Amino acid sequence: MPLSRSPAASCQLLAPSRRTRLLTPCPRAGATPAAEAALLPGALRAESLPRHVAVVMDGNARWARARGLPSAAGHEAGRRALEETVRLSRAWGVRALTAFAFSHENWSRPKVEVEFLMGLFERVIHESVAEFLREGIRLRVIGDSSRLPVSLQRTAREAEDATRNNSQLDLTLAISYSGRRDIVQACRSLAQKVQDKVLRPEDIDESLFADELETSPADELPYPDLLIRTSGELRLSNFMLWQSAYSELFFTDTLWPDFGEDDYLEALVSFQSRERRFGVRKL
Repeated sequence: MPLSRSPAASCQLLAPSRRTRLLTPCPRAGATPAAEAALLPGALRAESLPRHVAVVMDGNARWARARGLPSAAGHEAGRRALEETVRLSRAWGVRALTAFAFSHENWSRPKVEVEFLMGLFERVIHESVAEFLREGIRLRVIGDSSRLPVSLQRTAREAEDATRNNSQLDLTLAISYSGRRDIVQACRSLAQKVQDKVLRPEDIDESLFADELETSPADELPYPDLLIRTSGELRLSNFMLWQSAYSELFFTDTLWPDFGEDDYLEALVSFQSRERRFGVRKL
């Protein structure tokens, strides 16, 4: 479930897809909310956009098989879809985007595919830093980094350091990520603090627990408002299990490489039509 492409021009991370209808350039870093709102399609309302969108990018291999192509071609096409989603998120005022690029379970895939993906991630991150700096995009990579190639770990750290002061869009790539593992490592961390007498068991609450999750550095936007899953599958697949407790879910049959502006717009419009009560009944 990954990305792909090479450096680009102006607003997008590379070139816009042929599906793109929004031709107005993205606002530059520091653009006012009013300027961003002016770029919104008529169906969207700035005041009720999700601030944080998460995406399970599924269907790259099926997209490639349907065209008689190798899975690598599907992952390359999936990269273009992610770049378009990043571009639109930046243009429309979504503040955070988290993309599930590679799950902990994906390590069981064929070795040649895994090696291709690791190389693709490294290349994409390296090539995108200059664009992230121009567009005010802050990159974070979460997941079990110990299993990643050393060169990818280094590239990710350098990109995170270079973009850490950007504030227009928080882009998080989940690579070698597992929601269950995230919860387990948070439990271990708290258990160690109790053992070291830094914490008492009775002090542990949801807030302290959330602080130990891999998404905790995400400032005020650790939890997705909207979680999108492509390719017709109706499950979370071990993605952000704690964080998505109250996320609105949107499922689409569209395979990830075909996910474009119309699909994203449909998901956002669906989100805006929902009443979020968080368990509270309004009288």
